[in-house]
Amino acid sequence: QVQLVESGGGLVQAGGSLRLSCTASGRTFSDYAMGWFRQAPGEEREFVGASSASGDLVDYAVSVKGRFTISRDNAKNTVFLQMNSLKPEDTAVYYCAARAKFRGWGMPEPSAYSYWGQGTQVTVSS
Repeated sequence: QVQLVESGGGLVQAGGSLRLSCTASGRTFSDYAMGWFRQAPGEEREFVGASSASGDLVDYAVSVKGRFTISRDNAKNTVFLQMNSLKPEDTAVYYCAARAKFRGWGMPEPSAYSYWGQGTQVTVSS
């Protein structure tokens, strides 16, 4: 079992930045590929981006490419989502998720991930 806790959400004006953190415990963090997802009210959970277990490989949804950056510090059991040039459309609850690395990485389907954090709210005002 992996426990994931997101933090760093909040209220920011359009054009601003936030950095979300997801800290894991319970298993060896470097054994897991990570994903970031978001869900706005009335919407399905949406893929934001993903990182391979080592952090060497990353992928992003088109809607955030060039604005968001995923990184990870395996020594700290933490994956980050740096969000720049935020738009009101980015408003959502953001979740991190973990997937065993032997199953691959970069899957955009929420069902591909076994472990989820509780989510952190990001609100971008116009």
